[in-house]
Amino acid sequence: MTSITGGQAVVESLKAEGVDTMFGLIGSAGMEVFDALHDAAPQLRFIGVRDERTGVHMADGYARASGRAGVFLAGQNGPGATNLVTGLAQASAANSPVVALAGSLSSAHIYRDAFQEVDQQALFRPVTKKTWTLTQAARIPEMMREAFRSALTPRRGPVLLNLPRDLLAEALTESAPWQPAGRQFDGEYTGTAAALDEAARLLSNAQRPLILAGGGVKNSRCHAEVLALAERLDVPVAMSPGHGDALPCTQRLYAGQVGPRGNPVATDLMRRADLILALGTRLGFNTTFYSHEYLNPQARIIQVEADPVAIGRFFPVSLGVAGTARETVRALFERLAQHQPNAEVRQWTAEFIAARAEMLARQDREAGDAGEPIQPGFLFKTLREVLPDDAMYTMDAGTLCLQATDQMRYLQPPALFTPLDFGLVGFSYACGLGVKLAHPKRPVISLMGDGGFGMAHSEIGTAVEHGIATVCIVMNNGCWGAEKAYQRDFFGRRFIGADVPNPPYDKLAKLWGAAGFRVDRAAILAETVAEAVACGRPAVVDVMVDPEALYSFRRDSFKHRTAQG
Repeated sequence: MTSITGGQAVVESLKAEGVDTMFGLIGSAGMEVFDALHDAAPQLRFIGVRDERTGVHMADGYARASGRAGVFLAGQNGPGATNLVTGLAQASAANSPVVALAGSLSSAHIYRDAFQEVDQQALFRPVTKKTWTLTQAARIPEMMREAFRSALTPRRGPVLLNLPRDLLAEALTESAPWQPAGRQFDGEYTGTAAALDEAARLLSNAQRPLILAGGGVKNSRCHAEVLALAERLDVPVAMSPGHGDALPCTQRLYAGQVGPRGNPVATDLMRRADLILALGTRLGFNTTFYSHEYLNPQARIIQVEADPVAIGRFFPVSLGVAGTARETVRALFERLAQHQPNAEVRQWTAEFIAARAEMLARQDREAGDAGEPIQPGFLFKTLREVLPDDAMYTMDAGTLCLQATDQMRYLQPPALFTPLDFGLVGFSYACGLGVKLAHPKRPVISLMGDGGFGMAHSEIGTAVEHGIATVCIVMNNGCWGAEKAYQRDFFGRRFIGADVPNPPYDKLAKLWGAAGFRVDRAAILAETVAEAVACGRPAVVDVMVDPEALYSFRRDSFKHRTAQG
């Protein structure tokens, strides 16, 4: 038997879980772990970041893109740990399996108003699936196994383990092989046979059926099974916002994203459907605004959710199936082996296909030509034409990214990563770095507004240091676009705090050692984007878009005010 430190035990646990890439920011409370990481290279690659918040976004992107846990180590207690809150809240909203490890002050100093003391146990409880504080060095393997198990079992989500610095320095006996918790949840389960029989009957009898695919479809990578069921039923498949890549967008039955931030054709389907098979979706805020304005109040709903608490939470359902999307779809496919769509269903789907084709043609027509100033629609059309089929996209919150979400082409799932219901600005660039590390051979395009990029551009240094060659397209309109639109439309153009003076981001990128490009004329947009993608280096493309092209998304929030613009 040999003796190792608590810090070494943490790293051995990570290796046992099969972790080969992790993120972190060095700090004195976690020095024992960082020292052990030195010996773990190159088996375990450590990506040092510039800020804990953006580092967690990297781990979040890595987790969503890889399907495995994303690991982040905050080396400093107090401020180093508090910086994690926003990133973990974002991961929680996305059900992203992030395992966060936070250095903590020495056990003997707790409750003494010690240097950088904060109650980290209480702080993280509201924004994680589970938070622990290590109490004995000998329990490190146990606690690490539990962290991965909790993060990866349904419903997935972020966890945080506080690691007091004295326990990381303590010696413990290495007496047994390191056992992983199991990096995947293998116990696929689905509802009762009776529930599945009833679901099949309802689908067979519907006249205007719709499949609504959510995060449960995307995260389980079961697009092939969903598409097979849709083809058997001859039913359109729409997606909840942020999951437009749940199916490849070129499929005949692909409708795109629904709701207030989706496209009109997909949203019209949900308003008119008499039966909705909701797969792996909570029917939450971004999908419905909790309103029947976007969902037919007479529609019968079959809701399939791994988390039984989510079934019927926001809308009454005709049938709830507590289970995973993959296994439920497989079971329905078998039960519907002899199904033949009726004439009403075929007419419903034919009308949808014609309407979507017209919408896409209109989208291109309305994008305009290569005029100045550059319009958002023209930018999106150019990206559709220039970017490769295997591109992966990360996006921020804000109106420009919200407009872009349903306009990109998602051909190879997974391909879209957004802040989802947390609506976080400053997310996209760092998330893209994590996505790229999970899929190094695929192009990763991060779309951001200029304000959001201003929050995250220090991570260009991380991209350059580690050779993470993403392309960030900054849609630069010199303002916080959503809020300026509200001030224009509902507050009499009384602008305050909405304008954002920025440095030339292309030059800033070059100062960091990245490739920088500036686009101030529509005529050079396509060739510049193509050059950035082909350069093989971390790249930033600063695109000057029309500052007047603003749109008020949340008009419902200002019904109490008279529109003034």
